[in-house]
Amino acid sequence: MPPYLPIYLKDHHAAGTAGSVLAKRLADKAIFDSTKRGELSTLAEEILVDLRTLEDVMSSLSVPPSKIKDAAAIALAHIGKLKANGHLRQRSPLSDVVELETLMVGIEGKAALWTSLAQALPGYPLDFEALRRRAAQQLDLVSRYRDSAAQRAFTSVHLPGIR
Repeated sequence: MPPYLPIYLKDHHAAGTAGSVLAKRLADKAIFDSTKRGELSTLAEEILVDLRTLEDVMSSLSVPPSKIKDAAAIALAHIGKLKANGHLRQRSPLSDVVELETLMVGIEGKAALWTSLAQALPGYPLDFEALRRRAAQQLDLVSRYRDSAAQRAFTSVHLPGIR
């Protein structure tokens, strides 16, 4: 096995763990109608399935997740709730924008993971291309929701001298 692959897998596992926490929070808390929240719940479930798929790959390669990296990633995901969002005690429309953008970055990283594993593990009995395509579909959904959240959060913004 290439010497850097275990490190890479552990890093992606930690990021995927944090992404799963973030996706679940968005599904539970985002300021969207019930249809979009339902789609976000489905997305959160898919992200968890993707994480379990990564765990299966890691297990088959005898690479255990890093408890320290995973714990740090989960802590950072929870600390993200404390960021300034224009409200002291409640979620604001800005929370949705920032969290959806963060999730977009994570999904892009996951797509890159599947591409890298397809190259690093030729002949591996998993359809990495199908996983990459699913990540692309997830990214499309999250991007559209981010755009909607940004429009909601920033529609009342008026720049000086611009009408």
